[in-house]
Amino acid sequence: MKRLILSVVTGSMLAASNFSGQAAPLVQPSAPQSNYTQVDWQKPGVVKKKVVVKKKVVVKRSHWRNGQKYASWKRHQAVRDWHRYGLRRPGPGQEWIRVGNDYLLVSIVSGIIFGAIAAH
Repeated sequence: MKRLILSVVTGSMLAASNFSGQAAPLVQPSAPQSNYTQVDWQKPGVVKKKVVVKKKVVVKRSHWRNGQKYASWKRHQAVRDWHRYGLRRPGPGQEWIRVGNDYLLVSIVSGIIFGAIAAH
């Protein structure tokens, strides 16, 4: 009896799978599908010109000169780690200060500029 029931269940499952494989698809596309993956909207024969942009490099010249007196040198803090910025060791009575984008070597007493280097 068990064999008979198992064989009937197995047969019905096989028959159901055969019939469902032959059935018509439930969802059919309503419009034809396109084979294109990308659409090119550019008109044939039109050639675009390539635009080349050149960058201008502006080099700002320092207006500091050796021997010139810098009146407001006291309001700038001294650069203590001068070796870190690639500056030479200041002499006695001199110190490096940073003014904007420049390093100035000035006299502590008078404010006379002994050297000027543009910062990187």
